Amino acid sequence: MRITRNKAVAASAAAALTVTLTACGSGGADDGPSGELDMESQVGYMEDFEAGTTFTATEPVEFGLLYRDHPNYPFQDDWPILQHLEENQNVTFDFENVPLEDMQQRRSVLISSGEAPEIMPVTYPGDESQFVSGGALLPISDYVQYMPNFQQKVEEWGLQAEIDAQKQEDGKYYMIPGIHEVTIPGAYTVAIRQDLWDDAGLEHPATWDEFADQLKTIKEENPDLDYPMTDRWSINGPIEATLTAAAPNFGTVAGWGYGTGLQWNQDEGVFEYAGGSDEYRALVEYFAGLVADGLLDPEALTQEDDQAEQKFASGQAAAIGSNDQVILEYRDAFKEIGDTTSEIELITVPGGPAGDYIAGGTRRESGLMFSAQAAESDHFLAMLQFVDWLYYSDEGLEFAKWGVEGETFERDGDERVLVDDVTWGALNAGAPKLLNSDFGFYNGVWSLAHGSTEDLDMSMRSDEAVEYIDSMNAVKEELEIPPAVAYDELEQEQAGLQQTTLQDMTFQATAQFLLGDRSTDDWDTWVSELEGAGMQEYVDRANAAAGVTE
Repeated sequence: MRITRNKAVAASAAAALTVTLTACGSGGADDGPSGELDMESQVGYMEDFEAGTTFTATEPVEFGLLYRDHPNYPFQDDWPILQHLEENQNVTFDFENVPLEDMQQRRSVLISSGEAPEIMPVTYPGDESQFVSGGALLPISDYVQYMPNFQQKVEEWGLQAEIDAQKQEDGKYYMIPGIHEVTIPGAYTVAIRQDLWDDAGLEHPATWDEFADQLKTIKEENPDLDYPMTDRWSINGPIEATLTAAAPNFGTVAGWGYGTGLQWNQDEGVFEYAGGSDEYRALVEYFAGLVADGLLDPEALTQEDDQAEQKFASGQAAAIGSNDQVILEYRDAFKEIGDTTSEIELITVPGGPAGDYIAGGTRRESGLMFSAQAAESDHFLAMLQFVDWLYYSDEGLEFAKWGVEGETFERDGDERVLVDDVTWGALNAGAPKLLNSDFGFYNGVWSLAHGSTEDLDMSMRSDEAVEYIDSMNAVKEELEIPPAVAYDELEQEQAGLQQTTLQDMTFQATAQFLLGDRSTDDWDTWVSELEGAGMQEYVDRANAAAGVTE
């Protein structure tokens, strides 16, 4: 494959078909008028494309794609996934490659300038809201009639409420999420040194307060520790993964889950601004207390992930943020320094003052936005069909996650098994090739929601991960999905500006509160600062747009 300026150039052609294209049913589609296409101008699409059809463009097509370049599996232009998509689907890409840490800012610049690529993966629900009013995003709901696999799954899996939650004021949605067949609680939690917990006679904590007490015990019984807990995932804000996991149990939103900054008050039936709420204060006070009491490493709020992992592996800390994949990396790090006795386990996310909850809408995940200019392309329909096949068909989902049978995996009855020289997570540990970094598969750019179907979702999870999911589902209740906040164009523009300002202020203040540079005793002052930045106007506008107030 020849690459020019990160552009994969098309190679082979496919034979054109001559049957009639028919629109699909309405499952998951917007209730308003659907987008109409000038079929005579379209090239590369399949005229008989339907749910279950393998997509192959009838002539070479190249789609612009915003690629999130992850440091754990840096982009390679000769990945097998790209070769197979070119050979079998007749699809190549014009890549706009952006490092992970620059993704949000670069994407915002590209969209605002009208220069965004056609396809923008790794987009979370709510990310699109600030861009809707500018007209730079495609109202994808107008075109899901051309995406039969997506429609079929939305209908069969009962996901219409989750999709409706994406709608804006005009009744359209501008982001299409990755979807799960079944509820999968968030994978992020805390990993602990189980051997130290056992030595102290401690069970896994049921609440965050109990966890704090346990950290005190671990500190007392292990004086060689620098801190009982360190943490990671603080590139864009302090301990974002841990705050995300903890927040629903405090009745708020935080970290990666902060979104628009609005939290739903179920009792009052209105939105409130999270960053100024009593619930957010309780969350901040809890973690600030851990820092103040010497239980949480203050460097955790800013340090790089590698530094956090090194501290944990070297015995400087006994707990750290984790998920069901990263815990394997921790175990490998212990082995690399010759530690074969330490034991590491995930804890079920503890409950909090609000109860035992996970965020609502967990069957939605990272998905895709599209540039409005995509609809002007002569390969627009082919792009819709390709996206539908890769991200929503059973065949495409398996391909994006597991790769190619006989090359990266084999079948053993109903089970998929990685070939001997390929590894992923706990599967084939020690094999020389990684499924993502060496092949490009199981890459969040092309593989949404861990495969979407229950079968694929669970197919690479270890027994430990399945046990963790079961333990979460046994105690956690999923919060209701709040009403959609549907702004008109002017409101969206105003809200987008305020959202950015308020979020920047909140993230900065959160770090200050956690580090003790600012006291939560001054919370009223902090709330006044938010009000001065337009917090109440932002909330009032959101409630009116959601139809819960006049």
